This record gives sequence, C-alpha cells and structure tokens, in this order.
Amino acid sequence: MCRILSIICTGLVLTWTSLFSLRPARAVEKPNIVFIFADDWGWGDLGCHGHPYVKTPNIDRLAKEGTDFHRFTVASGVCSPSRTAVMTGHFPARYNIDGHFAWVPQNQKRNMPDWLSPDAPLLPRLLQRAGYATAHFGKWHLSNDMIPDSPLPSAYGYDEFGAFNCAGEQMPVHEDAQHAITFMEKCVEKRKPFFMNLWMHEPHTPFHTIPKYEWRFRDLDRPDQIYASVLSHADDRIGEVFDAIDRLQLTDSTLVIFSSDNGPARSPQPVEPELMYDTATGAGWGIGGSKGITAGRKGYKSSLLEGGINVPFIARWPGRIAADKVDDQSLISAVDLLPTFCELAGAELPADYQPDGVSQVATLLGQAAPERAKPLFWKIDARWPPRPEAPDHWAGFVIVDRHWKLLTSTDGSHVELYDLQQDPLEKADLSDSQLEVVAKLLQKLNDWQASLPAHPSGDVFSQERR
Repeated sequence: MCRILSIICTGLVLTWTSLFSLRPARAVEKPNIVFIFADDWGWGDLGCHGHPYVKTPNIDRLAKEGTDFHRFTVASGVCSPSRTAVMTGHFPARYNIDGHFAWVPQNQKRNMPDWLSPDAPLLPRLLQRAGYATAHFGKWHLSNDMIPDSPLPSAYGYDEFGAFNCAGEQMPVHEDAQHAITFMEKCVEKRKPFFMNLWMHEPHTPFHTIPKYEWRFRDLDRPDQIYASVLSHADDRIGEVFDAIDRLQLTDSTLVIFSSDNGPARSPQPVEPELMYDTATGAGWGIGGSKGITAGRKGYKSSLLEGGINVPFIARWPGRIAADKVDDQSLISAVDLLPTFCELAGAELPADYQPDGVSQVATLLGQAAPERAKPLFWKIDARWPPRPEAPDHWAGFVIVDRHWKLLTSTDGSHVELYDLQQDPLEKADLSDSQLEVVAKLLQKLNDWQASLPAHPSGDVFSQERR
C-alpha cells in the first residue's frame, strides 16, 4: 500500500513539475501584448531622450529594461491615418484616410470615409481568432464622437473597450490605466493571453491639467508647466500599469511597447495658453501649451519630414528583447505591427491578405534581419508652396526605400532626397546630385499612387450624408 501511495505521489509531483515547466513555453508562444500609443508625443519628449525638464521615469524604466528603437516611423503625420495603419497593416491611403476623422461635411469635402471599415483586415480580430482576449482603452479616432451612427470599437474585434473620440459614451481620459488594470486582472483569472491597446490622450489638446502635476513643475513658465504636467501625469498612469503587470506576475510573459501616433503639435506662431473645449474630452488648455520637441528632427505634427513621423518606440519583453539597448539602425514602420504581433501570437493571416508591412519579430529579438525589401509610402494633404510659418509641412507624398527618402509636393513640382543612413535629421538635400536615384524612386511612387482608390468604398458613410 505504501509503495502504491509512493508511486502515486511521485506521479503527481512529475505531473505538476511538467505543468509548471510548460508555463514559460506557453508564454513564449503567446506573449501578452500591451501597446501604449500616445497622442502627439514628440521624439524628444522623454527623459531618456534628453528632454531638459520633462520627467518620464516610468517610460525611462521601459527603455532601461528593453530596447529603444530610434528609427521607427508611423504611417502619417496626423492621428486617424496613423491609427489605421496599426489596425490594418496597410498604408492608410488604401482606405482614402489621409487626415483626421472630423464631422461629416469635412470628411466628405476631403474625399474621406466617415470611419474605418469594420470589414477591413483588423489586428484585434486576428488576435481574437488566435485565442486572445482583446481590449481597447483610450482614444479611438477611427471615427469621431460627432458621428453618432459610426461603429463602436466592439465592432472591430475588441472584447472590452472604454474610449473617447468615438460614438457612444466618452470614457474620461484619465481612467485609461484603471480600466487596463482591471482587464489584465480578469485575463489572469481566466488564464487567457491578452492583447490590449492603451491609447492615451496625452499630450494632445486640450491639456487636462491636475494641480498635483502642475505643482511638480511650479518653477517653469506657464506653457512649459502645462506641457510637463500632462506628460508627467501620463507617465504616472503608465507606471500604474507596469506595477500591475509586476503584481500579477506577468512581466516575463508580456511584450510592452510605448510609441506615439505622430510628432508633437506646435502653434505656427507663439500664443498664450487659453482654455478650449473638446466635445470628446471636455475643457482644457489649448495649443499655447504645446511645447513638444523633436530633438533636431525637421517638422512637427502633420509634416512628413522626420519630426512628424519619427516617434518614440520602446519595446520590453524580459529575456527576449535586449535590455538597456539602443537600436539606431533597424527601420520599423507602424504597418509592421500587425504582421509582427500576429507572428508572436501564432495568428494566421487571411490567405487573400497582402500586408504593406513585414514581421519584425527578428528585429525585436535583436537578431540580424535582412535589409527591408518593401518600400514605405506616405500621403497627406499638404500645401505647396509652404507657408512661411510652416516651412517643413509641404510634402504631400513620400517614399522610403532602404536608406533613401524622397519627398514630393502634392503637384510633383518639387522634390527633395535624403540619405537617412548618413543624414537622419534631413539636413542635406541630394536631389540634384542623385538624379538616377530620384528617377527610380519617383517611378515607384507613381506606381503606388496609381494603385490607390479614387474614392472610399463600402459601408463607411454616415446617414448624415443623405
């Protein structure tokens, strides 16, 4: 009898040992994914990027424990198209989404839909099918709160959401981390891997300041105080999410990424901060408090020069992504996120889906990746000749092919060429000396333009158009 009990106990021990030994393997196969996407957060607006007074200890911790990728670019200089690229893995011009979603007459005037089609290939839906719980908390802006018949985020593959800049009830902007933590706790209880967007409001206008954070920067001039306080508040909420990940023992099994949808907003001329009202988020300080910096990159929000599209991108996955490392060589795009996350999650891409991006799993893990074969393209409504107060906001079309970046005005009358490998701050225009390169890139750009639809299609129009 004792021998039988001994055999049973030994078997139980081996069984439990096997189960526990499998946990790390499952974590590697299906990591949790937390994608923190800020709004108008400039490349230079981080302590770890050398900002002179903004304090971001929690994001700095992410850089210390992960890899800081310096050459990440988003797919637009403004919000809605940038977010479209993350959701679909496609250049947003494929959906005629070239600017931010506004109220219906303005969308119609700009030949835009009124929302991103829920029938598009969508990252959260693909991860849902792979067994992930999915959630979105924070800014939406793949429609607009002024379009009441637009689809809710739940129509796009999210199990849970709390959002603003969408139809329905508007989530208070400072409740994003609270909802995120509750969602993670539920997933731990259900033992289910999760994908979560934390799309923060900061530092977009209006600036919703809190006295506690204003006091932290009481020695600064008022505009700088406003800007630093909202970034500090956002960083603290990010820290709350990090603390919850640690408390729930998810740190080693969770990929966390911090980035921004475009470069910082700036007023063309100096203005004093004044109160403004936003229908989605309420009252706060206006553009006079926008003091974001790009650390030498040309242009700001809405520009297709690097100041408008080269944004922070910091990734942490302990034991998988190298800690305390800077990668200033790898070219990663927002359109790469869908294929990258799907590969990590074991999610199959539809047979008829042709991503504009490529999987960057090897790059994230620090492995030598081949030179990028697919060019990157941008399209935005830009004015030529440029306004004197916005000299870097003239490019309507851009192509990046390997280390070359070609920018053209919307009418094609002006081009500039930069070697991003040697000149990441775009100081030396080489278009006059590299005529053959210019010709080849223009041909690729023209071919891409010819592939774009003339008008939006599908169920993407509000009844208000009728």
